[in-house]
Amino acid sequence: MDIKRFPEVEAFILHWGEMGTQWGVNRSVSQIHALLYLSDRPLPADEIVDMLGLARSNVSTGLKELQSYGIVRRTHVSDDRRDHFVAETDLWDMLMRIVAERKKREIDPTVALLGELAAKAQLNDTLPKHVRERIGRMHEFLGTLSGWYDQVRDLPKPTLVALMKLGGKVARFVAPLTGRNKPKN
Repeated sequence: MDIKRFPEVEAFILHWGEMGTQWGVNRSVSQIHALLYLSDRPLPADEIVDMLGLARSNVSTGLKELQSYGIVRRTHVSDDRRDHFVAETDLWDMLMRIVAERKKREIDPTVALLGELAAKAQLNDTLPKHVRERIGRMHEFLGTLSGWYDQVRDLPKPTLVALMKLGGKVARFVAPLTGRNKPKN
């Protein structure tokens, strides 16, 4: 069944493409992901081309990108020699894979570079003090954020869900540790 014939599906795919561009992801890649996410069966690349009206090369490149994030995988269908593709449908697994890949591509290299810059900056007496401090603070901040993620990613999914649902209420548990008053609700 061609699910794109439903207006809700079309709207979801278009919006996901638009949101992808806001997140720094190519529109075509995001639309391919949306289509595969909504599909109830694995799709071959040629059907994705036809359903989305994209060039074969765009679909091929998009599928490789989605596979590199671990949110789309190649699979085989009986009596069909073509490769088919299926999206991760567990939203938590999808989120964690995306965050892990973005961290690896964006945060880890930045933390490494900032560490080098902070070390060099501390040795450079001609560099203004505020520049040395700000580079050092940025390195510490991103390093702390990275370390927090490394600890949180290994928590069981039910624990992550519970923490997320707590939202700002988690501050009630942290406030005694920091000596700060509880936030007002």
